[in-house]
Amino acid sequence: MEETKFSFTLFFLAICFSLISLFPTVLKAKDSITSTRSITDNQTLVSSDEKFELGFFSPGNSSLKYLGIWYKHIPKPTVIWVANRDNPLVNSTGILKFSKDGKLVILSHTGSIIWSANSSRSAREPVARLLDSGNFVLRDLEDASSESYRWQSFDYPSDTFIQGMRLGWNFKTGLNRHLTSWKNEDDPASGEYTYSVDPRGLPQLFLLKGKKKVFRSGPWFEQQLKGVPALMQNPVFKPVFVFDSDEVTFTYETKDSVTSRFVLTQSGLIQHFSWSDPHSSWIPEFTVQGDRCDDYGICGAYGSCTIKESQICKCLDGFEPKLPQEWRKNKWSDGCVMKNSHTCRNGEGFKKLTGVKLPDSAVFHINSTLSFEECEAECLKNCSCVAYSKVDINTAGKGCVAWFGGLFDIREVADFGQDLYIRVPASELGSNADVPKRKKHLMIIVAVSLSSAIFVLVSWLIIKRWRGGCTETDIQLILNRSRSELPSFKIDIIEAATENFSVCNKIGEGGFGPVYRGKLASGQEIAVKRLSESSGQGLQEFKNEVIMTSLLQHRNLVKLLGCCIHKMERMLIYEYMPNRSLDSLLFDETKRSALTWQKRLDIIVGVARGILYLHRDSRLRIIHRDLKASNVLLDSDMNPKISDFGMARIFDRDQTEAKTNRVVGTYGYMPPEYAVDGKFSFKSDVFSFGVLLLELLSGKKNKGFFHPDHKLNLLGHAWKLWTEEKAMELMDPLLENQFPASEALRCIQVGLSCVQQNPEDRPTMSQVILMLDSDSVSLPQPGRPGMYSERCFSETDSSSLAGVNSCSNNSSITILEGR
Repeated sequence: MEETKFSFTLFFLAICFSLISLFPTVLKAKDSITSTRSITDNQTLVSSDEKFELGFFSPGNSSLKYLGIWYKHIPKPTVIWVANRDNPLVNSTGILKFSKDGKLVILSHTGSIIWSANSSRSAREPVARLLDSGNFVLRDLEDASSESYRWQSFDYPSDTFIQGMRLGWNFKTGLNRHLTSWKNEDDPASGEYTYSVDPRGLPQLFLLKGKKKVFRSGPWFEQQLKGVPALMQNPVFKPVFVFDSDEVTFTYETKDSVTSRFVLTQSGLIQHFSWSDPHSSWIPEFTVQGDRCDDYGICGAYGSCTIKESQICKCLDGFEPKLPQEWRKNKWSDGCVMKNSHTCRNGEGFKKLTGVKLPDSAVFHINSTLSFEECEAECLKNCSCVAYSKVDINTAGKGCVAWFGGLFDIREVADFGQDLYIRVPASELGSNADVPKRKKHLMIIVAVSLSSAIFVLVSWLIIKRWRGGCTETDIQLILNRSRSELPSFKIDIIEAATENFSVCNKIGEGGFGPVYRGKLASGQEIAVKRLSESSGQGLQEFKNEVIMTSLLQHRNLVKLLGCCIHKMERMLIYEYMPNRSLDSLLFDETKRSALTWQKRLDIIVGVARGILYLHRDSRLRIIHRDLKASNVLLDSDMNPKISDFGMARIFDRDQTEAKTNRVVGTYGYMPPEYAVDGKFSFKSDVFSFGVLLLELLSGKKNKGFFHPDHKLNLLGHAWKLWTEEKAMELMDPLLENQFPASEALRCIQVGLSCVQQNPEDRPTMSQVILMLDSDSVSLPQPGRPGMYSERCFSETDSSSLAGVNSCSNNSSITILEGR
């Protein structure tokens, strides 16, 4: 009997030992990782409420080891975060500790670094803790009581999204938080699906498979994601978007202390689960994608999806299938085309769609100040505007979004959708009941046309009058005529703001003259551009700047606050740009690292949108003629603002090209037809944009570029690498390959397409934006660029043209005036 008891005791102890060996040893909740403490394979760190646990694990049937976080109180381990998901421990033990510079690292048994926390700042006395929220954070001991984290796991999500996490962009740091699926249940390595926030315009959530869009939430406004009923407020959770100048992020709040999570599955589904204690299991609440109509763009351009119909896709009113034979086979991806392409200025109007998810488009504009009626009028007078919708962006109930180009991913969502107004020809507007509305539209068109004619006439008179001189009275008269409200500052106010134009406040100098930083009595910071007596520019450029900048309003154009005329002094007062001009960062080896890949992309797209506004969407059709890095200013959030309109020219609505005997501009950015023949057009700005784009990618100036193996300029060098299939060698080494190669190659191809020798071969700015925004758009194969190996001008320290030397190709060149 005693032997039996003894044997049973040994057997029980053996079982207990076996069970204990399967689970790691748990550190006390009060413990943390410090410079003297680490976590090994058989230890874990637990949050103080014992809800979450951090340690090493092997998923499924895998023998590989990863550092992760999981729910401790849930019987079946549910991993919410993985550190070294793309670099596991293979046949090795692991240890989590601090490196000498105070960063979290995972070391293998050989001492090699498997993973390192991407903390922006080192900590002198580092402390790492697992918080009750499930967030693993790194702090310095001196700020351990605050939320000043040096690094946090919530900034680098895996495939799971829990309460307290944020998806989206921090514009100050350039951080983009997004979900990435696992490869499979046994492998947490990065899969092919990502779920992220698109911050442009009204923010929305996108699911991508590689670079291909496969699902879109629709835009956020009125505190809801109106296009996806599943993501609207419900009894389980409340969605929240933070949408300001610092960030655009999405998060959610659970109700009644429910434990819930979103998971991006290996198959690309976004699923929401809630934990049920009675059932001891995760209960699937819903899948964000509800049906086939949630497949991105299933009906193609100008198609709408209705899940209730047997054939779910139909063309919008006024449109018909592009390939009818394909539609009969239920293949709708080629979309629809307008039945009558000649709708503009022909009595057309808008047809209302009710209860739809607002569309996606490569080009759209948002204006938070327009009323519903103004929104319709603005869209109607622009032939490129294909649809508009009212969105309550501000507290006054105003807001308008207008779409240009193909409309994608429209679907009916019944009571959860919005009203969308589609531009259609008069034949689609119905019977005589619609005649008053068409008359109203016609009256609007006549009024707009008359206003435009008056405006052009006034502008012509203004310019003609200013050819004879410029006084403060003249400026005020002109501003009154053009209905502008540009203030006129007194000289003593400007002198006080700039400390009497102190040298300490001088922040730069261009062709116009010196620029000073100032501060008004109200506390507002300003930049004062002072016309120099020795400047190559004069009254004509000053007039240009006042007229154009005061009448132009766009987020990517610098804002003119006022002007100052005092005796012979002429000054322009602008909003102050803390990050100065783009060239001060881009061409400085010590500062250029601040321009991350995402920031460079944002600058490229921002400048492109600003130029498109000048060419097509502003009240005037304007060619800038001097687009360059020094004329792109950066605000506190690194948003680009195009400046310096002294050389700009207004084009009539039907004008495409002009010629001048006075060629002005900056060497390195001029297209060949302008430098040689004095011809300029909208394609001149496209060429300059292409040069700027290639400079942003390479971190090198086109002017003065030197390569030891050849005498080509930057354009020629880029073209040479492209033809040799070595285009990636163009990229700035400071980027350290921290960018998707496909995006970089696409940008290089767009840049080379913009700098073609012949203007006809260059894309328009609307095409440029479409090529930059959409992976589905095929790009033209670029030919040899203009100014391929240009060495025509004297090499001076100035960035502007100062003289002409003989050209290697013996071409004659128009005399150039210095700037």
